[in-house]
Amino acid sequence: MLPLVGVPPTIAAIFSNYRDIFCRQEGFDHVSRYITGLLLSPNKTLEGIHSQQICSEGKKVKRRAMHAAVFEAGWKSEELMPRHREVVSRDHRGKGREVIGIDWTLTHHERGPKIFAVKRAYDYVDKRMSSYQTVVTAAIANREMIDGLEVVVQNPDYQKEELVYLKMTSQQNYESREQVLERLEELLYYQKNRLAYRKRTEIAVDIVRQIETEGHFADADYAFDNGVLTLELTQLIEKHNKHWVSELESSRNINWCMRLAKGR
Repeated sequence: MLPLVGVPPTIAAIFSNYRDIFCRQEGFDHVSRYITGLLLSPNKTLEGIHSQQICSEGKKVKRRAMHAAVFEAGWKSEELMPRHREVVSRDHRGKGREVIGIDWTLTHHERGPKIFAVKRAYDYVDKRMSSYQTVVTAAIANREMIDGLEVVVQNPDYQKEELVYLKMTSQQNYESREQVLERLEELLYYQKNRLAYRKRTEIAVDIVRQIETEGHFADADYAFDNGVLTLELTQLIEKHNKHWVSELESSRNINWCMRLAKGR
């Protein structure tokens, strides 16, 4: 396995568009090496990528420094995807008709039950119990290219489990102030989780709303399957004078006022 010395010029040129998102040059360099490893290393784990890295001056890259830069440093992660959409939109101008696809999938992590948002539940696709994340994505395509626009990991819904716990631990009376405060904290966490949870259909609507607010893909229409199809989503797209295409289950009862249910 050959070592990775520095960041290839092609990756460095593209990644330079994101430099101001990172507070420090050192952290930016570590993330650049990490992205290089994701693309070129046969082992995509942090350990595997780190083991191949050698700085141009011959020094070994510190694993802890790379881990901190990627996962812990205070870079502006919320600005990454908006910047990415701005960058890729330049390559899509003048390429003809384009379509933005909204989709969702299950990302399996059988060996990573502690990974963020991984939940063990029944997989209706593979028809078995599995550990997975639910991920909602957006991508834009034309005759020449395809680029990702957004990826959102859905927080798992533990409402049933949390309600069972709250019912099992409820008491008629609480004898001390500490018990009351502990119970109040549990109830507040339950309410916080309820407010934070979003259905995948709600995530899809938020993605489209964000894309249309930014306005980088003014001529792109939309396509999606019935897994994210809702009246709110179609009305949002039509509000921006765009077309959409989807599919409907025969059992799906969605009513449009003076419009056909199969889209325009």
